[in-house]
Amino acid sequence: MQGNGFNHKASDRLLKMPGKLDRGSVEFDSRVAPHTGDIMAIATTRVVSVPPTMAIIGAARTMTACGFRRLPVTDPGTHRMRGIMTASDIINLLGGGDKQTLVTVKHGGNLLAAVNESVREIMSAHYLSLRTTETIADALALILEKKIGGLPIVDADETLRGIVTERDVLRLLGNGASTLAVENVMSTALRVTAPDATIGAATHEMGRCRFRRLPVVSEDVLFGIITSTDIARYMGTGEVFDRLVTGNVAEVMDLPVRTLMRGELITTTPEVPITAAARVMLERGIGALPVIEDSRLIGLVTEFDLVRAFAEASC
Repeated sequence: MQGNGFNHKASDRLLKMPGKLDRGSVEFDSRVAPHTGDIMAIATTRVVSVPPTMAIIGAARTMTACGFRRLPVTDPGTHRMRGIMTASDIINLLGGGDKQTLVTVKHGGNLLAAVNESVREIMSAHYLSLRTTETIADALALILEKKIGGLPIVDADETLRGIVTERDVLRLLGNGASTLAVENVMSTALRVTAPDATIGAATHEMGRCRFRRLPVVSEDVLFGIITSTDIARYMGTGEVFDRLVTGNVAEVMDLPVRTLMRGELITTTPEVPITAAARVMLERGIGALPVIEDSRLIGLVTEFDLVRAFAEASC
């Protein structure tokens, strides 16, 4: 797409350094948009869930096949919620946090043995949820307050009835009017990684900082973005096991980040209206756009940034 502020290239080479403009910070109130309809009106009701006894690798395959970042964990008979497994939990397991002890301590570094443990070993048993009686405004308030990407919806018996994500909310709010441009809402304080950095180092950084994505930069050149979904896919497709010889997790975590990079890189520019940025994200099913000015990376705009901006504009 040319001439509209968006670029689609398989390997953009973009310098990362501060932009020319002093944009300052943008403060958003925690007010909620006045959408008070039933939350089930925008939720996904045919939800894919997994039982707590499923192997971690099986859940990762399901996550990858469905293109999800999170999977509710439910009892197979009653469908009552028992927890939730996310792509961030896989990052944590592979080297981003305390769940790595399942690999390093319990199984002596043997990744194959660890991922055949049950999902209950890494799922989050304490999770935020919505009731079926709550509203879109309730969902929006919780997403903005907790900076959470998705919420299971349950009834009074804790039975799973649906799931709502920040993308669902963006699809609703993105139809509204706004005079804001990408530069007004983007994040400019970015953590980055290098193409030759190890996957282990990247997962550790993502886990420590609770990031879903890291721009991949070398000598001021942006090569792409690595996301939590990329890492979950690395496991879910089985590619990680194709690279194992001894079964030790270090074999795959010591590989360079560029191993995971594939596909096209879609970027935007600071003057693009947030309505246009939202449209591209929704059409392409992506959660963030690098922001480029004079061939330099100056920021990153995410689904959350846009949801927050549209919520403010609708008040």
